[in-house]
Amino acid sequence: MQAVYETTLVPPAGTTRAGIAWMDTKLLSARLYSGSLSPGGVGYKYTAPVQPGAAAELVAAFNGGFKMADAHGGYYTEGRLIDPLVPGDASVVIYANGAIAVGAWGADVHMTRSVVAVRQNLVPLVADGTPTALAASPDWKAWGNTCGARSCAASVPGVEHQWRSGLGVTADGALVYALGPALDPLQLAELLVRAGVVRGMELDINPGWPVFATYRPATSNGLAEPSNGTKLLSTRLNAGTFFQVSYARDFITMSARPARP
Repeated sequence: MQAVYETTLVPPAGTTRAGIAWMDTKLLSARLYSGSLSPGGVGYKYTAPVQPGAAAELVAAFNGGFKMADAHGGYYTEGRLIDPLVPGDASVVIYANGAIAVGAWGADVHMTRSVVAVRQNLVPLVADGTPTALAASPDWKAWGNTCGARSCAASVPGVEHQWRSGLGVTADGALVYALGPALDPLQLAELLVRAGVVRGMELDINPGWPVFATYRPATSNGLAEPSNGTKLLSTRLNAGTFFQVSYARDFITMSARPARP
C-alpha cells in the first residue's frame, strides 16, 4: 500500500505548476519537531536533526509555519505551552497516537489529554470545504509579508503571487500538503479544496522556507537520509534540511506506522 501520492497542477488563474501531496494518515504517524527560532528556545526532545531511530520509519517531512511573532497564534509541545493558544486560529493538532488534525482552535479542534502538540498559524484558509472569506478577499497582505520580485529586503515591496504552502484534512481524515512558487492566498486555498480538503491553513511562505520531501531508502530496513530524499517541487531548502543540526525552524514528520498483523 502506498502512503503518499504526489502530483503537480496549474492552479486556477495561474500559469506555474504547484505541487500537491496526499498522505494516508491510517498508514502514517505525525510528529512536530521544534526549533530554536520557531517556536524559539532550546531543550526540545524533538528537534533537528532527525535521529537514526526516527529515520528508520520516516516517510515524509515538511515545513511548519511562520516565526511565532508573525504567526499571531500559539504553540504547545512536549507538555510545554510556549505561546498561548488563540481561539479561532488555524491549528495543526497532533495526538499521542500520531493522528493529526487541522482546524479552528476551540471549534474544530480542542485541548484534550491525548493532544501532544498544537501549532497555530494565522486564521483558517479553508473551512467547510470552501476558501474562507479572508482567503477570497483582496487583502493578500493579511496572509503574511512576502518578498519582492527580486529581493526579500524589508525595503522592497512584496508581491501577491509568491511561494506559499498550506496544509489541510479531507472529510475522511487524509492529510494534504500544497505548495507553489506563484500563489496568492485564494489560489492556495483552491488547490487544497480541489484535493478534497474540508479544513485548511496556510503554512510558511516566501522562497526560503517551504519544502516537502519524501524518503525512499534502497532497502526495506534502510534509513531515510538526504541521499534518498525527493522534493515535491524544486525549492531552496532540500531533502537534507531536516537532518541538519543547524536547522532552527519547526517542521512536521510523517512516519510509517507499525504493520498490522
